[in-house]
Amino acid sequence: MKSKNMSKFLMDNILYICLLLMIVIIAVISPSFISVRVLSDVLIQSAPKILLAMGMLVVIIAGGMDMTVGRLAGLGAVVSGTLAQQATYYIKFWPSLPELPLIVPVVVSILVGMISGFITGVIISKLRVPAFLAGLGLQLIIYGGTLLFMKKAPNNSQPLAGYRTDFTTFGTGSVLGINYLIIVAIVVMVVVFVILNKTTLGKNIYATGGNREAAKVAGINVFKIDMFVYILSGALAALAGCMLAARTGSANAGYAEGYEMDAIASCIIGGASFTGGIGNVPGALLGVIIFSVISYGLTFVGLSSYWQNIVKGLIIIVSVALDMRKYASDK
Repeated sequence: MKSKNMSKFLMDNILYICLLLMIVIIAVISPSFISVRVLSDVLIQSAPKILLAMGMLVVIIAGGMDMTVGRLAGLGAVVSGTLAQQATYYIKFWPSLPELPLIVPVVVSILVGMISGFITGVIISKLRVPAFLAGLGLQLIIYGGTLLFMKKAPNNSQPLAGYRTDFTTFGTGSVLGINYLIIVAIVVMVVVFVILNKTTLGKNIYATGGNREAAKVAGINVFKIDMFVYILSGALAALAGCMLAARTGSANAGYAEGYEMDAIASCIIGGASFTGGIGNVPGALLGVIIFSVISYGLTFVGLSSYWQNIVKGLIIIVSVALDMRKYASDK
């Protein structure tokens, strides 16, 4: 019995154990890795990815998958960036547009994300296109559309820059020592947690992902659930892109490329399941932090980005394999 329990414990936690060992090795190689400054940097870099993971978490719990979030974050970065440039910038994207309040680029990017999420939800829920394939197709459409948008004169496909101080302060400033992006991420996590755990809507999301047909029989409007989760995911992805643009002071169509895989892996590492109906906010947050610590740590010790991609790919494969194995053992 003890052997069986130990085997189950290892299967449930092997990924955490391996990642913890990796962090220990990084700390041994470079002891300065364990510091307040590094922790702050990791949290700031994690903030946009936390938003992507929260949106993806809700979609996965509902039994879906949103492969558009990476490219959508890139679009959100570009859209917000075009509206946040200084009036005197020599290649201002909208030459005749006056400087707008900070809330405008933020809200417009969110609205663009919501529209994209609405389209994704309709294609998947109404047209019955498999979520993975729909996401791949929409990825290309969003990326191509962003490239065409960036090609407009006088920008002519150049990376966006020349942002106003209030916009860059949104990405780099802080209050009481806490970066604004971290505050936004905390607020989003609290909202998603409340939705999933304290509302009827949250119960219906879990029910839809757990057994779609039973949810329909129970009177749950699964189409509305689908639309909600994909619109929420789209909005959070675009907002994450806006945060990236504000933090880096630039934007281009390639921003956040591949972030959808990080978001999916973070959710699965954190205990969500591709089968639907399972997942929680603290777990997804832990997944994001683990990924960020590993990525930052490998950079910290000077490991090539090529190796980082290999490590991240292995983590994704192992996490999905363990998820499938856990699901099979529960049947």
